Amino acid sequence: MRLAAFTDYGLRVLMRLADKPDRALTTSAVATELRIPYNHLAKVVQDLARAGYVHTQRGAGGGVRLKRPPQAITLGEVVRCLEQRYAIVECFRPDGGACLLTPHCRFRTRLVAAREAFLAELDKTSIAECAHPGPHAARAPGVA
Repeated sequence: MRLAAFTDYGLRVLMRLADKPDRALTTSAVATELRIPYNHLAKVVQDLARAGYVHTQRGAGGGVRLKRPPQAITLGEVVRCLEQRYAIVECFRPDGGACLLTPHCRFRTRLVAAREAFLAELDKTSIAECAHPGPHAARAPGVA
């Protein structure tokens, strides 16, 4: 399975914010730190805010921070949310696509099962378990 870059960036933002969930980070700082183009990341953050994963605040002291505890957000739910605009194959599109095999396809049911198994596995892990410390996080002695 392959995730869209949009989803990948959304997961990275959430994992970064999960390190210190009560602290707001600017979208610009996150974009720089994670080496993601700012304009693309701004759209990702907007989607995360609409979905209720983050809270954004403009102006001095503003930024983006988690809206829910990181332990309460699973990787699976985020992937489901951010991937809903992308069809895994043509026949998964809302309009059904134009695949000539669709009427007699035996592949689609297997893809559905594979997707569900993939998401079920991601449901077992929270964003908190994947929290990513910032660039200036203290490291234990002897850890590179």
